[in-house]
Amino acid sequence: MVNYYDILKVSPQASSAEIKSAYRRLARKLHPDSHQGSEETALKFAEIAEAYEVLSKPKDRARYDKRLLEITLGSNGFADSFIESSNPHARRWRQMVVEKRYSDIIDKMIAEERNDAIALQKFLFPLGALVVSVIFFSMIRPDIFFSSYFTDITGVLARLILVTLFVIGVIHVIGRMREAFDRFAFDDNDIHDSVLDGTEIPTRHWSRYSMSALIILGIVGAFTIGFGVGYGLDLKPSITAPYLFSEFPQIDILLFPPIFVLLVDSIHGLILNLEK
Repeated sequence: MVNYYDILKVSPQASSAEIKSAYRRLARKLHPDSHQGSEETALKFAEIAEAYEVLSKPKDRARYDKRLLEITLGSNGFADSFIESSNPHARRWRQMVVEKRYSDIIDKMIAEERNDAIALQKFLFPLGALVVSVIFFSMIRPDIFFSSYFTDITGVLARLILVTLFVIGVIHVIGRMREAFDRFAFDDNDIHDSVLDGTEIPTRHWSRYSMSALIILGIVGAFTIGFGVGYGLDLKPSITAPYLFSEFPQIDILLFPPIFVLLVDSIHGLILNLEK
């Protein structure tokens, strides 16, 4: 049986990302166009393509690993050994080993998929919270920070707390965006047109520039929607809500969204920890 791991030069414990990276590296090295159409190179290129086709699909890889392990246990060259024996206890032991290996493979794939899902949530939850909060605070246009009602020591303390939370929120949002960029985006400066180039070909769908542009456009759009709804409804301050619906946008619409994101993401993180 052909060992696809040997063909791609990776360990059987390699992650999906490592397998993809190994395939792309070998694809550049063995691409027929770089060897003047060499038949030998073309055959090797076909081998790595076939190996990647199987190992890149979780279910196909699990079935392949199970079959490879069965063959390995049944072909170790010791016909008279316990492993090769037809003894029912030996057969049961071999079956247990195969099942354990198969379970380990499945568990690892599930763990990888869970980690990817969590990483995506850690990007989408703060981003979604940021967009929603920008719309909301642009719509209600709060006027709290510089309100004349907060002129005593309590107001100074409240402002200090708001500024502190705002700074923490901004740092938190930047950190989340940076994590997302590192995991889901590639650097446009690393792009090369040819598969034969010596640098790693990005395997992600978005560039840093395109992700940044989408995020900025989303925030600008959120401000536009919020102001449009708020001014469109022509809402005015009331006796029960004197700090809302100011005539002109105040600094509050910039202060509160990062704080809201910090709150939402903290709750989300707590939920994830409880699920573990």
